[in-house]
Amino acid sequence: MRIGYKILLIAITLTLSSCKNNESPNYEFMPNMYESVGYETYAENALFENNQTALNPVEGTIPRGHSLYQYEDSNSGYDLAKVNLTNPLESNEINVAKAKELYDIYCGVCHGNKGDGQGILMKREKILGIPSYLDEGRDITEGSVYHVIYYGRNTMGSYANQLNEKERWLVTSYVMKLKSDLKK
Repeated sequence: MRIGYKILLIAITLTLSSCKNNESPNYEFMPNMYESVGYETYAENALFENNQTALNPVEGTIPRGHSLYQYEDSNSGYDLAKVNLTNPLESNEINVAKAKELYDIYCGVCHGNKGDGQGILMKREKILGIPSYLDEGRDITEGSVYHVIYYGRNTMGSYANQLNEKERWLVTSYVMKLKSDLKK
């Protein structure tokens, strides 16, 4: 058995050493990956058509930092959204279970699971003064709820990064459902 292992070891060593040839370089599968071509910043090059230094964005893309939401983050933007903005989702597109789940995760902690302003943070006095959806002077609409979720208002921060557009509308529809349930 030992002789078999020694012969195998010698065969492997000879095979590996026979592949190396210092006189000629080995073949590289993707040579640009090993030695990339350097380009000067803002210099003309033949990389793109018409000596462009970069490609134009694909048609239909949205630039970074640009928002399709047309109302500005101000009191006048809030008032416009409150009056003019309505939920684009059809009633059959609204998944109430998903909307409740999102509301419980992002909103219920402060606003309470019933929308009465008695969330766990309010009860523990971490955040005070959270109004109910039915408090006097709070004529909330779909537009005002969506605007507040998008930009935040007073001590509430924005949830635009946590919720995509459809999720924001789902939460908005659930808030309006809670408001109507509180009236009963």
